[in-house]
Amino acid sequence: MHSWTQRLLAAATTAALLLAATCAAASALDAFHVPSVEAQAHVTKINQFRKQLNGNDKVTLTFNVSAKLESLFTWNTKQVFVFVTAEYENSKNSLNQVSLWDRIIPDKDHANVKVEVKSKYPLIDQGTSLRGKKVQLVLHWHIMPNAGRMMRGKMPLSEFNLPDTYTS
Repeated sequence: MHSWTQRLLAAATTAALLLAATCAAASALDAFHVPSVEAQAHVTKINQFRKQLNGNDKVTLTFNVSAKLESLFTWNTKQVFVFVTAEYENSKNSLNQVSLWDRIIPDKDHANVKVEVKSKYPLIDQGTSLRGKKVQLVLHWHIMPNAGRMMRGKMPLSEFNLPDTYTS
């Protein structure tokens, strides 16, 4: 005959194993989920393009973002972190990425995003290589699950050219 402590430990071990199996199944099922994101973004205005005192180029933009992100959510999704980056090339680096805007989407009810925003973060280049540069806006997302590994994705949105001269 087993004591009550042995029975309690056996029940706790069984419960922990079932919980671990459920978490593993949730993570495995999310690997087969393929989201279909629809999004677009367009720069509506270049608010400021100037050279800073330290010699770096600084750009602030106004742009609109429209995205349908409902397909990123499954029963295992806790929240989704979305952000828009400006990507460009220069002589120093083959890829430069600067985050311009971000948002945390807590649930599927808030997953339809449509905003016009002044860039939350300025586009700053180390040097003076932004004049006349072609820049691409890219939407990135990180899906944070309740259990399992975090999934990522991205989608190119639009391109625009910066002016050849500084503005105020």
